[in-house]
Amino acid sequence: MVSPRANWKGYIKLGELSCPVALYTAASSSERIAFNTLNRKTGNRVKREFIDSETGDPVEREDQVKGYEVENGQYIVLESAEVAAAVPESNKTLVIEAFIPCSQIDTTYFDKPYYLAPDKMGRDAFLLLRDGMKKQGVAAIARTVLFRRMRTVLIRAHGKGLIASTLNFDYEVRSAEKAFDDMPDMKIEGEMLELAEHIIGTKKGSFDASTFDDRYEAAVAELVKAKIEGRALPKKKAPVASKPSDLLQALRESAGIGAKETKPKRTAANVNRGASRQKAAKPAAKAKQAQAPARRAG
Repeated sequence: MVSPRANWKGYIKLGELSCPVALYTAASSSERIAFNTLNRKTGNRVKREFIDSETGDPVEREDQVKGYEVENGQYIVLESAEVAAAVPESNKTLVIEAFIPCSQIDTTYFDKPYYLAPDKMGRDAFLLLRDGMKKQGVAAIARTVLFRRMRTVLIRAHGKGLIASTLNFDYEVRSAEKAFDDMPDMKIEGEMLELAEHIIGTKKGSFDASTFDDRYEAAVAELVKAKIEGRALPKKKAPVASKPSDLLQALRESAGIGAKETKPKRTAANVNRGASRQKAAKPAAKAKQAQAPARRAG
């Protein structure tokens, strides 16, 4: 088995304690199905070109340069060497600034996870940090330059090692107020809330990543297979949102209760019709009883 390649190597530093570590990618999209863009007419792959927005001429890589728009259509040109010089210099050190309770972590700020493993020469210090964090139930906040950017990193105990998650900056995380601005100011009570609590209670479980498959990838793989075999996939019906008027009934059905069956009221006409059927049934029953001995004797 090929050993994973480290994305970054450096040190964790806590006060005067330091140990060499390496970062390894914890999540990757390389196994996802990838598509190529083709020319519909020829079936050939197409190339991506950078075109001058005014002249329409293609611009070669060596003629491309970064620019920052200061006004509409006016740019400041930034050479690659200037951008590289502005990047903070990396000292390859994750400096722990504070420890925080794991319960205080807002997952909205999570960016990308990386496994953090020790170098052979620093295992004792690494294990000391890992076990101390486990016992205290805390995570560490650290900073360093990763991939040419200053990053804030959250470090947590994870199995035999540590997991380091890069964090989004505050300006990168959008406010939830605008997303929920149109939410009505109302409170659900009574039977509807009780049914919802009941359904949630019956669905309680534990998280197991292996039980959650990528249905999109599976569907695309099946689509590709069907195309190769020359068959069509059945079309799926789109789900219909529950109407407010049907919400209570939907909750009852989800809870396995259903609507209570109500017997239809008997009108005077139905009563008379039922009585006449009973009267007609009596002579018929007597006739059958009279004929019964004859059939047995014969």
